[in-house]
Amino acid sequence: MTYRTIKNKTVTAALVLLAACGGKNQQQQGAPPPVAVTVAEVKTTGAAYYDDYPGTVTALNQSEIRAQVSGYITGIYFKDGTKVRKGQRLYSIDQQLYNANYQQAEANLQVQETNLLKAQKDAERYHELDKKDAIAKQQVDYADAALEAAKKQVEAAKANVNAVRANVNFATIVAPFSGTIGISMVRSGTSVVQGLTVLNTISTDNPMAVDFAVDQKEVFRFSQLQQAQKPGDSTFSIAFGNDIYPYYGTISLIDRAVDPQTGTIKTRLVFPNDDNMLKAGMSTTVRILNNSSQKSVMIPYKAVTEQLGEFFVYVLADSNKVSQRLLVLGKQIGANIIVKEGLKEGDKIVVEGVQNLRDGAVITIASARQPGAAKK
Repeated sequence: MTYRTIKNKTVTAALVLLAACGGKNQQQQGAPPPVAVTVAEVKTTGAAYYDDYPGTVTALNQSEIRAQVSGYITGIYFKDGTKVRKGQRLYSIDQQLYNANYQQAEANLQVQETNLLKAQKDAERYHELDKKDAIAKQQVDYADAALEAAKKQVEAAKANVNAVRANVNFATIVAPFSGTIGISMVRSGTSVVQGLTVLNTISTDNPMAVDFAVDQKEVFRFSQLQQAQKPGDSTFSIAFGNDIYPYYGTISLIDRAVDPQTGTIKTRLVFPNDDNMLKAGMSTTVRILNNSSQKSVMIPYKAVTEQLGEFFVYVLADSNKVSQRLLVLGKQIGANIIVKEGLKEGDKIVVEGVQNLRDGAVITIASARQPGAAKK
């Protein structure tokens, strides 16, 4: 055996030994040690809490007041922001032109009625002559036709009088219902255009409505709440920042259909407004008291991780491994949070050490504490 042959075999053996050691190190690196975490068992609680929804205060009845005839504003008969009664005069528009047209229409009606009277007498006279065979049949037919035409002319004249009278009436604008009127958008002397110019807005103010959107998954729940509500029920309230409105509301209606774009349905609450604290257009927070007869799953909020807008917890599985589980979260209460979907009583979740975990990781349990329990 030559020196070169011995050298080649020695190099080959060294390479094989090095590869074996490297593979062993890689194998050891591929099995990370278990992660020490804190695990807690999921419990249910009967704690009362509120579900919050963004809402908007709106009037139950609201209408824009528009000019129904063109002309100049000649009178304003209310004070901005005050209460008005149904039928109360609000504005007047220059009536000179409309009064003149009305007088002309009345005069034309009188002319047509006179023509009708003449046509009736002619027809009666011709029919008497016809009985004596003293007139041509054609003349009688002409008289009857003239009488019918005169009747139609009177009908048209009466219709014109009614139309012109309506314009005269429209020149005086009255409140369509009782409510609160806003700030006038026109002043005396303003030129207004029929059907286009908005003069003001009037709305009812007691009671007031609050509209908010409910996810389609909650339609059944809100339908049950609507059927079970009673006078003085504290289930529905509203808040403005930290201020709670002192009166409770009731569900007035749940809209007829779900919005396919958002997957929500509009729900309306009605609140008394004796003190006039609610104004149309206000933004508010709708507070729905949870059903205390049904226990809720509550866990420490620090156990929850967020990924791309979705929320997860790590749940202990077999062989001390953990798996991610998707949650639907509810109201946060202090350091804890309500879980609507995803967990049940008896599940064990990782509370501390979640930042070092991944799906399928092996753990060692450092200690255990019940979700929501206070630290000693």
